[in-house]
Amino acid sequence: MRALRIWVIALVILAALFVAVDRVAVNIAESQAEDRVEIPGARIDSTDISVKGFPFLTQLAGSELDEVDVKITGIETRAGGRTLRISTMNAELDDVRLTDGFSGAVADRATGAAVISYEDLTKAASDGVKVEYGGKNKVKVTGTVNVLGRPISRSVLSTVTLLDGRTVRVHADKVPGEGIPGLEKLVREKTDFEREVGGLPNGLKLEKIQPTEDGLEISVTGTDVRLAG
Repeated sequence: MRALRIWVIALVILAALFVAVDRVAVNIAESQAEDRVEIPGARIDSTDISVKGFPFLTQLAGSELDEVDVKITGIETRAGGRTLRISTMNAELDDVRLTDGFSGAVADRATGAAVISYEDLTKAASDGVKVEYGGKNKVKVTGTVNVLGRPISRSVLSTVTLLDGRTVRVHADKVPGEGIPGLEKLVREKTDFEREVGGLPNGLKLEKIQPTEDGLEISVTGTDVRLAG
């Protein structure tokens, strides 16, 4: 009985050591991955990675991770022009294959959500235009146009839709003309716009968009989603 107790204690200690080593290894891997994640053609501000599942070491040995949660802050294309910056994106990556000597990763499936702040949406709009939450799933767009040499400021409630899974379209529901010829056309030239969302990881696409108080919330899905490292 005494020998059995010793073996049980030894096994408990070994199991605790294995768990401790496994957790240390996953923490190191997460930290290194956060510093190395890249999205081709885009720059990012910061990345937070959490590897799920246990044990991590056996997953690593098989070069495949069950689930990886990723939060990326500030995604935008390196190219110039008015592309939309993704303020934050959270994604759950399932069945992640490690490639190229652990320098890259490909997820079989991905689901998540992205947020575009109204500050970033305003920067992507026309000059002199401000975009903010308008309530009831609308955005409020305010711009100033010149009519007969006089500046006229107009605010409109606009509907936001997605085109081709990568482009955000902002279109005013109604523009008050007030009997001034050509005013609606001038206002729409300021307030209506389409902008491509830059910097999405390869394989990821936008599915549904909804204006909220915190910004444009967009659901994202994808297959064979690639992150370089």
